[in-house]
Amino acid sequence: MKTIIYLIRHAESPYAEGQERARGLSEQGKADAERIRSILHKKPINLLFSSPYARAIHTLQPLADEMQKEIVLLENLRERGIGNIADMSFVDAKRCVYEDFFCAFEGGESSSEAQARGTRELKLLLEKYAGSTLAIGTHGDIMTLMMNYFDPRYGFEFWQSTTMPDIYRLKFVGMELVKVTREWKS
Repeated sequence: MKTIIYLIRHAESPYAEGQERARGLSEQGKADAERIRSILHKKPINLLFSSPYARAIHTLQPLADEMQKEIVLLENLRERGIGNIADMSFVDAKRCVYEDFFCAFEGGESSSEAQARGTRELKLLLEKYAGSTLAIGTHGDIMTLMMNYFDPRYGFEFWQSTTMPDIYRLKFVGMELVKVTREWKS
């Protein structure tokens, strides 16, 4: 049975120390959320799910409003916390956790842990809503890790290539990922 998942990476969000869950969208992010609505509003989306982080919810909200659908929040779709990277650059820290899936910085989550958490949730959705079309508001890192579980080509370089926002259409037959299409054109 064919199931379609739209993974929607959140739109631009100004960084605010200690505000991972609460920070919203920039003005550009709000405009891009409207563009996501215009791209996806005619798709046969049955259900909307999101990370509980405000920026992921706000990215999906215009679409949810137009479709008159509720966004179901799922804690396991939250972004991976990188932890205390000390004097390392953010990009170097990301490279490190992708090159060694068991590497974790103090207070952070390894790729292995984050992937298991996110993929467990995605598999539950695939099982429960087989044959449906779902939209999921998510984040670049956890999105990449979930895709990597099904196809190892999605790794650090893919993560680096994604934009805020971004949309990937994943086609599954049962639990097998058979096709990925990028739907966002910046």
